[in-house]
Amino acid sequence: MSLSTREIINLAEKHLIRNVDRYELAFVRGSGLKLWDAEGHEYLDFLAGIAVCALGHTHPAVTRAITEQATRLIHVSNYFYNEPMVQLAALLTESSGLDKAFFANSGAEANEAAIKLARKYSHDLYGPGRFGLITALGSFHGRTLATVSATGQAKVKESFEPLLPGFTHVPYGDLTALTEAVTNETCAIMLEPLQGEGGVVVPPPDYFPKVAQLCTKKNLLLILDEVQTGLGRTGRPFAFQHYGIKPHIISLAKALGGGVASGAILAQNDVAAHFTPGSHSTTVGGAPLAMAVGLAMCKIILNENFLNRIRQIGDYFQGRLETLARELGPKAVGVRGQGLLLGLELSETAGPVVAEMHRRGFIINATAGSVLRFAPPLIVTEAEIDLLIPALRKAVETICP
Repeated sequence: MSLSTREIINLAEKHLIRNVDRYELAFVRGSGLKLWDAEGHEYLDFLAGIAVCALGHTHPAVTRAITEQATRLIHVSNYFYNEPMVQLAALLTESSGLDKAFFANSGAEANEAAIKLARKYSHDLYGPGRFGLITALGSFHGRTLATVSATGQAKVKESFEPLLPGFTHVPYGDLTALTEAVTNETCAIMLEPLQGEGGVVVPPPDYFPKVAQLCTKKNLLLILDEVQTGLGRTGRPFAFQHYGIKPHIISLAKALGGGVASGAILAQNDVAAHFTPGSHSTTVGGAPLAMAVGLAMCKIILNENFLNRIRQIGDYFQGRLETLARELGPKAVGVRGQGLLLGLELSETAGPVVAEMHRRGFIINATAGSVLRFAPPLIVTEAEIDLLIPALRKAVETICP
């Protein structure tokens, strides 16, 4: 017998560690952009599990991949090869222009691997004194101790000191500050192509080309955290491709597994070679089930026609938000983002608007205090956006009179 929403919440309060402040919603079914709670109320999901369910909920290709692979092989040790893993590695490296892949289970694990690989590369070439990484204020790279150390937000670091040494944070998009932060101990620069958790912040258009030039000049590795932006979210296979650059390492997760735990790094050959046998590994990363799902996701998302549609619908969505922002007047600060990762900054705290949108049947979230973040499934339609906008206007006007 199915539980009610209240029964689910009561059970959670009794048995789950409260490491997250959850809304009083419990979803039991999904299809496309639609979610249903235990009582059958319908919601349109413009968050996609924080950019995870890139093809929406229960997409037929994903469901088929899970079902078919589960009848064949779910897991084997990483002492052995498996077919979905090598097929996905080939697809990702070919579409990115990088050379080698390593598979993990999450974005935090992927970023841990990227940090370790950068330090191993630098240690092998330059010795033990060159281990520092420069990251950005406002960045978010994960919840493990190393990725918390890398993250440029004080709120995620509290009570976990001492943190891992060797991380320096500079303002995002500020090339002068970045250049001045480089020392003889620096081995890599680690940045998000577009900050999601930091408030959907887009850097100046010439920022990343100049960062890449700086890395070349100083013999530094360039690591790009594409956990949220990777695999079509910005209208390109990878967000770095908007800038005409080639990073040494990128990290992926979220859309890669479509809801099945998965993560990866991609690296250039000369860098990847420093992960020698025994230097890094994971037990479940690269398991056949997750790899089959990733392969199904990527075969759809990395199709140029699909990517072109993302760019078109992203432009439409951003245009509708910009019109709304103008109509809201002083209640709205502005709109920013790229593709289908968009933010509407309000003049007040955004959290209450999120709760009001839930009451109106829409799932969005707030980040950086005053920013409403939209990361819908990449299959979102103009008609669904047209349902969101008037509800959003009413919600903002209700909460911010």
